[in-house]
Amino acid sequence: MSENRNPVNWFEIPVTDLGRAKKFYGDLLGHKLEDMQMPGSEMATFPMVQGGEFTTGALVKSEYNQPSMSGSVVYFQCEDVDNQIAKVESLGGKVLMPKTSIGEWGFIAHIADTEGNKVALHSNK
Repeated sequence: MSENRNPVNWFEIPVTDLGRAKKFYGDLLGHKLEDMQMPGSEMATFPMVQGGEFTTGALVKSEYNQPSMSGSVVYFQCEDVDNQIAKVESLGGKVLMPKTSIGEWGFIAHIADTEGNKVALHSNK
């Protein structure tokens, strides 16, 4: 593996209602998610920029994955965590940990999405 690459190149967030999850994440983050059919699952992908700075992934409805509040946590980059926290509850989610400083690395917050997953937000301000 190349030493100038980050080791993660894709993530999947399990969902039970793909339409509801697409609306939640699209409205929360301001992205248009694109439907993608895969054998045995329904997916909606987050935007991807080839060679871009961060990784991307998809929402996935599949019999093999179930939403969870434990396990891995995906962090979504945003301009200011406060902007997204202000939207979470009106979109059907819940703030689990408010905006918290992580020192020189910025700020984070943990939220519950509409599907029962814990995800997080990160910003530099």
